[in-house]
Amino acid sequence: MKAAVVALACIFSFGFSPTAFAHARLVSSTPAAGGTAHGPTIAITLKFDSRVDGARSHLALMMPNGNIKPLTIVADGASELDSHSTLSPGKYTIRWQALSTDGHITRGEIPFVVR
Repeated sequence: MKAAVVALACIFSFGFSPTAFAHARLVSSTPAAGGTAHGPTIAITLKFDSRVDGARSHLALMMPNGNIKPLTIVADGASELDSHSTLSPGKYTIRWQALSTDGHITRGEIPFVVR
């Protein structure tokens, strides 16, 4: 009986902790939101506060003319997604969707300018 109580206490204290169910939140990006990048080749890096599944995450660029260009994730570290693209001067927006290891999807947009 005592072992069952200890097991339940562990489940409730560790199994339901807020970090166990945390979604991957974007911590930083290159280029930064609202920032300026100098082209023509732009390195794109998104860093998250937890592990993400690069194979099931997505990156795309909204071009200055409104078209959407899918980006290939060329490397995915434990908590980051990397890509690159050759871009002309103009206003762009990175659209991202990350699948975290808790199985939840987070998304966002990062506007930036290429000079």
